[in-house]
Amino acid sequence: FFEEMADDNLTFADIKMAIENGRINRKFTRDPRGTRYEVVGHATDGRGIAVICRIKSTGKLLFITTYILEK
Repeated sequence: FFEEMADDNLTFADIKMAIENGRINRKFTRDPRGTRYEVVGHATDGRGIAVICRIKSTGKLLFITTYILEK
């Protein structure tokens, strides 16, 4: 997750904004480790981004990867 974030010049502020203001675009339910969600939103500079995450059994959010959405 951190490598992908750095490769796309994203910050935690970008990830937070996408999670808080975005929407769940897809659910991946066939993963034996638990459902993953693709949250699509915008970074602080307006770029479209996606964040793949999972809600752990502890209730904490686990970030898996992030990427810039292609136009």
